[in-house]
Amino acid sequence: MNIKVFILALSTIAVGLVELIIGGILPTVADDLNISLSSAGQLITIFALIYAISGPVLLVVTSKVERKKLYLAALFIFFIGNIITYFSPNFTFMMIARVLTAMSTALIVVLSLTIAAKVVAPAHRAKALGLIYMGISSSLVMGVPLGILVSDTFGWRVIFLGIAVLSIGSIILISIFLERIPGESAIPLSKQLKAVASLKLGGAHLATMFMLAGHYTLYAYFTPFLETELQMNSTWISIIYLLFGIAAVSGGAFGGALSDSIGTHKSILTVIILFAVVLFLLPVTTFSLVLFIPIMMIWAALSWSLAPPQQSYLIETDPATADINQSFNNSALQVGISIGSAFGGVVLNQTGSVSHIAWFGGVLVLVSLACAVFSLTRKGTVTTVSGH
Repeated sequence: MNIKVFILALSTIAVGLVELIIGGILPTVADDLNISLSSAGQLITIFALIYAISGPVLLVVTSKVERKKLYLAALFIFFIGNIITYFSPNFTFMMIARVLTAMSTALIVVLSLTIAAKVVAPAHRAKALGLIYMGISSSLVMGVPLGILVSDTFGWRVIFLGIAVLSIGSIILISIFLERIPGESAIPLSKQLKAVASLKLGGAHLATMFMLAGHYTLYAYFTPFLETELQMNSTWISIIYLLFGIAAVSGGAFGGALSDSIGTHKSILTVIILFAVVLFLLPVTTFSLVLFIPIMMIWAALSWSLAPPQQSYLIETDPATADINQSFNNSALQVGISIGSAFGGVVLNQTGSVSHIAWFGGVLVLVSLACAVFSLTRKGTVTTVSGH
């Protein structure tokens, strides 16, 4: 695999840590800044919201800018955001820092995806995208336990200083190894949005959104699920999360390899169908750890397996608007996370039980399957603009 793809994946690990690492240290942050826990929770909400909106917008605004220069500028803003977080005297400064890091993260992630797709041969594209998603998923999954560990030992602010140092490392590596990549000839925004909202591509974005929503319906409440269904203590819960993390990180690579071997269409349908089956099976395996752990690890791996074939499918379907569609798909992923978390909360309030929450998530995954089938059965490419 191309060394540039590895460097881009390393960059996504550094920037990806910022989003959810704060989840495990919310009480500490709330105490230090003298705010309520629910106010501190807004630091996660604002990040996801800004990330989802700013990715596609920034990509359009900066479409003509040379890619390497843009990547380095985004990394520098990300660095500044983390330094502001480290020195934040109050909640307002923290919010400003979260907005800066969310905007720069959104741009860095989508640039990593679009550049990775350009620097490898089409036959290896899904595998390259899978590697980038391994970077994203590993940072999201490993961020929380890492954050708790560092915070307990050195204090929560040191985490963000560490991430700032990692971003300097990324700046150095990108400067050395990445060649200049010219910006795109700007396709009118109206035409790009028309492509995104087309039945074929819109269906693909909805498939991503509902798949992640189905996943987070259970995943957002996985700790109480383990406590009530398997009577697990905190030590066992940590072990399960570690196993989940290892499996989830491998999911991106699996999705990429699957897509390169059997094609994007078959891969998308295979991953979504298997994911639905696993979510429906999971609650009935809780009587036996020997059965539950392998099924849980398959669930974890599949949760990140859709992204590489889906991104490849977007590039194949409409090369002219591939960048904006990759960015929108990333936003759909973020929106899916927030919908799933909210939906899981509603199910929990209505049923008063976490035992069947996975089945409700499974239903959302079936909606994702319907969207994917709808998208895959629409005809041809979308825009008629000549390619990049």
